[in-house]
Amino acid sequence: MFDFTPLYRSTVGFDRLAQMLGEASNIDAPTYPPYNIERVGENEYRITMAVAGFSEDDIAIEIKENALTVAAGKPRTGNGDREFLHQGIAARSFERRFQLADHVEVTGASLENGLLHISLKRELPEAMKPRKIAITGAKAPKTIEGKKAA
Repeated sequence: MFDFTPLYRSTVGFDRLAQMLGEASNIDAPTYPPYNIERVGENEYRITMAVAGFSEDDIAIEIKENALTVAAGKPRTGNGDREFLHQGIAARSFERRFQLADHVEVTGASLENGLLHISLKRELPEAMKPRKIAITGAKAPKTIEGKKAA
């Protein structure tokens, strides 16, 4: 367990972040299906998940509050006349959750060659974008013909 007390001393408004980090350290993360998270631009990201054996109809992507959930399941049907001597391709149901930062939106999803790509973009509101603050100093007193005013 981590102690986030030093973080609270030097930051303002990050108590939720520290709480989330503390909770995340106590969770055993599932390993199926494997995935990548990559930065593809300054404010653009992509999650890629290996979902071999699943079609678009088998996969559901949902956003609720700041949580992105990807779930997939195949209906249980008999194998018919097929007899597997070895079944190494995992087509088991799964549910994977990703916690999204504020102002991160899903812009699209595609399934290609057994890889599910989910595109994300961070759109900061204008009020939250960095801006310069002018510094004003005390002005020198006005002078009359080179002499200081009384």
